Amino acid sequence: MKFGIFANLAGQGRHDEYYKVLDEAREQAIYCDENGYDSIWYTEHHFGHEGNELISNPILMGADIAARTKNIRIGQAANVATFWHPLRLAEDIAMLDQLSKGRVEVGLARGLYGREAANLNTLADPANQEQNRALFEETLEILRKAWSNRFFSHQGDIYQFPPKGLKWSHPMSPSTPEFMDMEKGEIDKISLMPRPYQQSLPLWQVIDSPRSIEMAAENNIQGMFWMPTVKELKGRFELYRERASKSRGYEVPLGQGIALVRDVYVAETMEQARQDAAEAVLNNYRWICHWRGLGNLMDPGETVKEGQELNYEFLHPRNLLFGTPDYVAEKIQELKEELNLETLLLWVNHNGLPHEKMMKSLKLFTEEVMPKFTETKLGVM
Repeated sequence: MKFGIFANLAGQGRHDEYYKVLDEAREQAIYCDENGYDSIWYTEHHFGHEGNELISNPILMGADIAARTKNIRIGQAANVATFWHPLRLAEDIAMLDQLSKGRVEVGLARGLYGREAANLNTLADPANQEQNRALFEETLEILRKAWSNRFFSHQGDIYQFPPKGLKWSHPMSPSTPEFMDMEKGEIDKISLMPRPYQQSLPLWQVIDSPRSIEMAAENNIQGMFWMPTVKELKGRFELYRERASKSRGYEVPLGQGIALVRDVYVAETMEQARQDAAEAVLNNYRWICHWRGLGNLMDPGETVKEGQELNYEFLHPRNLLFGTPDYVAEKIQELKEELNLETLLLWVNHNGLPHEKMMKSLKLFTEEVMPKFTETKLGVM
């Protein structure tokens, strides 16, 4: 089983000490690199003066981490592809892959917040789901062309690369049919520079709805889930497996190509875990559930009760890995048995949790939980 870190960095009131947030992130990443974690993932959010999500550019963050680590894979969870110019996104990810010598995991998302889309790309407005999806899918098509071809072109409904009528003549760039229309003297293809270090970049998408699950599975994109209960996740894992198997022409095992994010806090006692981190993790859920509601935390067939409060008693049995090492290991074993889970991403940077407590919990997980699910010793994975 692979373990990674979902590093959605947060901190209310930390605007004037952002450098400390970065220093703490570096300490976390270096520790994970030295202790056998497979990957670390940085989020993309914008304009969050409230302090709930503090990374605006996961690629730039990843470049800093790549320079300080040796083995850990560096992902984005995710690049909001609809906010980016597709060619800039393709270039920047390829550059990070070169800087890290092939340690990049490419995470993509469509975007959730209207405040972000309205200021970055109105075409990405999540209120217009069909337009948002069309923009995402065309951006994905361009990314794949750019990374897999020496020269490429794209003529879509939204983007056209290169534009028609682009003249090009330079003695140091001899005209060839590889990228030129020789009769017109116009460029008809372009080339990404740099190309990725990896021959094939691993692609991931943060997915939730059945339509997004189906699209990811059918397009050979690995899926990343977060909130639902084990019972609810089972249906989503099955849907991904079914569509992936049909698309690829062979039976894909349950759980293959899927990562699950779980909120984690490990302490000596159950009560200590609650005392240390309950309020911090609830801060995360209060923020996101304002937009998504509580429906994504229900078992199949279960409905949200009138007046249901979002509190620790409600949340803990549904999806939190909060408690003693034995309790957390037991819940992970359940994920393996029910979902055949291959990759677990730990969300440990809870909003308002002091860095020292986060690191103490992370070390307890590393030393007392992770060895139960890995075949190699710490430090030599």
